[in-house]
Amino acid sequence: MTLSFWRYSHLALAVFSSLFLILASATGTILAVDAIQQKIPSHRVENFNEITLAQSLPKLRKIYPEITELSIDHNQFVTLQAIDNDGNDVNAYINPATGKIIGTPTKKNDFINWITSLHRSLFLHETGRLFIGINAFLLFLIAISGFALVLNRQRGLRNFFSKIIKEYFAQYYHVLFGRLALIPILIITLSGTYLSMERFHLFENKDETENKTEAKPTANSKKTFDLKNTSLAEVTKIEFPFSDEAEDYYTFELKDRKIEVEQYSNEIISEEQFPTTKLVSDLSLDLHTGRANSIWAFILGLASLNILFFIYSGFAMTLKRRASRIKNKFKANESQYILLVGSENGSSLRFANAILKQLNDQGKKAHLAQLNNYTLYPKAEHLLIFTSTYGLGDAPSNANKFVSLLEKQNQQQQINYSVIGFGSQSYPDFCGYSREIDTLLSTQTWTNRFLDLQTVNDKSAEEFVNWIKLWSTKTEIPLATTPSLYNHIPKGLEQLMVLEKTTISDSDQTFLLTLRAGMRSKFTSGDLLAIYPANDNRERLYSIANNKGNIQLAVKLHPHGLGSEFLHNLEVGKTIKARIINNHAFHFPKKATKVALISNGTGIAPFLGMIAQNRKKTEIHLYSGFRQKTEITAHYQDFASEMKQKQRLHNFHLAYSRDENHHYVMDLIKIDADFFTNLLNDGGVIMICGALAMQFDVESVLDSICIAKNNTTLSEYKTKGQILTDCY
Repeated sequence: MTLSFWRYSHLALAVFSSLFLILASATGTILAVDAIQQKIPSHRVENFNEITLAQSLPKLRKIYPEITELSIDHNQFVTLQAIDNDGNDVNAYINPATGKIIGTPTKKNDFINWITSLHRSLFLHETGRLFIGINAFLLFLIAISGFALVLNRQRGLRNFFSKIIKEYFAQYYHVLFGRLALIPILIITLSGTYLSMERFHLFENKDETENKTEAKPTANSKKTFDLKNTSLAEVTKIEFPFSDEAEDYYTFELKDRKIEVEQYSNEIISEEQFPTTKLVSDLSLDLHTGRANSIWAFILGLASLNILFFIYSGFAMTLKRRASRIKNKFKANESQYILLVGSENGSSLRFANAILKQLNDQGKKAHLAQLNNYTLYPKAEHLLIFTSTYGLGDAPSNANKFVSLLEKQNQQQQINYSVIGFGSQSYPDFCGYSREIDTLLSTQTWTNRFLDLQTVNDKSAEEFVNWIKLWSTKTEIPLATTPSLYNHIPKGLEQLMVLEKTTISDSDQTFLLTLRAGMRSKFTSGDLLAIYPANDNRERLYSIANNKGNIQLAVKLHPHGLGSEFLHNLEVGKTIKARIINNHAFHFPKKATKVALISNGTGIAPFLGMIAQNRKKTEIHLYSGFRQKTEITAHYQDFASEMKQKQRLHNFHLAYSRDENHHYVMDLIKIDADFFTNLLNDGGVIMICGALAMQFDVESVLDSICIAKNNTTLSEYKTKGQILTDCY
């Protein structure tokens, strides 16, 4: 099925059931907290699972002359209803081994009862239960469609937990939390759906209900109930005999059956197996409410809170896409200028909309549509295609039908065409889909190439304006060529002050920059700093280190480098506007006992902060590659020596590609192949930061090592969260 199907299904289901989701998640969170509170204080005795009926029942009958009922709830709290030696009624939590009263049962307060009724039936009784069941199933479908969308975004199940490309806050955390909460939400929805359906007896088996077993043993097949080997943990309720008469029996209700037992001989009088539907119903109730386990109740509470966040972030994503929605003044069949767009998150559409508005303002009949809406254009003279690339050279979701449509529908007149591709040069398939479209159009009999393919890197308004100048000159249609008109800077940037700038290496123009963030800013080493150096929508990301509460960057000055020149020209005391991006997927692992850090160039920056913050003295091995020995590498060696003395760094391995033996960081990994295989086998973590090319080379070497020595691919360790990367 197509990405569009899953996306629109996901949205439609969410819109239809949004009110229910808000109510269900809010009340579900409250009930999860209540499930945890029910276990505080705990009335469960030690070694409860080891207490048998043979140990407990005689003791209780000796202490309490008249006992009506003993019940064990999902918390394994034992409640006794009896009369004591003084003739007082007893309804209390007891220690089943000693008979001592240890607490008094309390009724749920009115608020929790009110919340429970709202959660179960919306105060509409059976009608409400039906509606809740339907919406629980809709939430299940929402989770499945969301799972399909994440699979598509991550390019398959193997990469399900791989790094997420962060486009903006709502998108990133919608996917991140969606992956983490998927299993709990599926369990919540399936168990809720089952409980609602079971309420209407949809799973009832007539054979089970009409033929309840009531076995009367014969003289040759008498069975006795083994009190010595039956734990109280297996029991949910015991009804005691009303008198000492042999005809009055014990009734034991176990997890899976009910048994009547003669009180003196322990002979089983009758036995009734519970139907499968009851067992599944009890399990569903445990899973849906978290009543049996406080940890599971806590997970359910977090999952319910996540649903509230999903509603916010999901609609935020939808509104962001709709903000750049198409607004046409003229129909397609009457327009001379046809603008077709392929965009995954709306940025390409924003550029196209700007051109559409200018053409219309000048009296030109222009029409804008998605590539998937390609059709015949009888009066078209110019075809302008604005398209981004999704994944590894693939079409965006609103352009994946264009190729097939183009093959089926040939225009009846000659049309000039021009293709503008949007992408990022950080990826190997830069503008891959736009190149495919440009080549395909060149083979059509009705097309005339008006301009060569133009590409726009990183949403650069300047590069887009270059195309505008060429197209305007050739068509003699004046369009705005001021880059700021096409810029788009995110809102909510914070001000950072330059505290210190240290040029450590004149030879390779590397410098350290220290910035002070606001008091409310929260960040750690491995997070990202996004800057907008040209005051437009071109974003530059830098991995940061937390240096004594300040942000520290290691930057190499590149000739004509937009970001590096901007940072290099900053003076102490100046402020810049930027945003801190929580890069949770690249934080230092708290539970790992051994970590290998691999970097090249300025990719070492976040690792310096991680090492300095290693107060737990986790065993860290740092592998770094540089071109040659410089002042900066000497500085890193001095830092490493200091950290070794403080036992925050175990080893520091350096490779120089243009000095000594011309080693690369991959050579260091090959030399220490046994170390890396043992580290991964022992649950250790490898973190990689730096250039994308270095990442690919390092992962290729590690993959070969893992296959040769562990008979395991590197991807398997990735799925376990043992390979963390942050490369650009």
